[in-house]
Amino acid sequence: MTGQVRTVDGRVAGRRGQATRQKLLDCLSEMLSSSPYRDVKVIDVARKAGTSPATFYQYFPDVEGAVLEIAEQMATEGAQLTSLVEGRTWVGKSGWSAAEELVDGFLEFWRRNDAILRVVDLGAAEGDKRFYKIRMKILNSVTNSLTESVKELQAKGKVDKDVSPAAMAGSLVAMLAAVASHQKGFQAWGVKQAELKPNLALLVHLGITGKKPTR
Repeated sequence: MTGQVRTVDGRVAGRRGQATRQKLLDCLSEMLSSSPYRDVKVIDVARKAGTSPATFYQYFPDVEGAVLEIAEQMATEGAQLTSLVEGRTWVGKSGWSAAEELVDGFLEFWRRNDAILRVVDLGAAEGDKRFYKIRMKILNSVTNSLTESVKELQAKGKVDKDVSPAAMAGSLVAMLAAVASHQKGFQAWGVKQAELKPNLALLVHLGITGKKPTR
């Protein structure tokens, strides 16, 4: 952990305090994977971390405050999703590779952070601006890069001028987020992960380039 970590009352936490704080966050993350967000209590998080509720309150005002901290850390990681798109070419076989790698990276990120993303989606849907901003921070990282990709293809005459780059990129990212959060649901439809990825990549490629991919 880098930088100064402070307690709720503004004191700088020492190395041991930082370790305790991170352990509380790790335990909360684990609990969110198996329990509904609103069922998680401070006393349960503290007990799992081998400490007391009083210690929890030294670092976080409540469970929601700790959840937001986890979500912020996850959003910082999510901002790196832009590397899946930035500087990629969408012409020829490279375009198909770009689509496949974007889908792979997006689905993997969602699987890895499934529990906290469910909480973020719930908070955003209920109108909590803090969770909404976190969700948009993740999605914007990809949307902005895809928008630039479409603009570049338009400048080269490879995509119709009538296409709105921001609308197309935003629609594709919203689709990716919806599919990523519904991955288990596809199994109920008899769709295997190995079938989902190439079909999703096909939609992304068609959306960005307007053409069938060269494989």
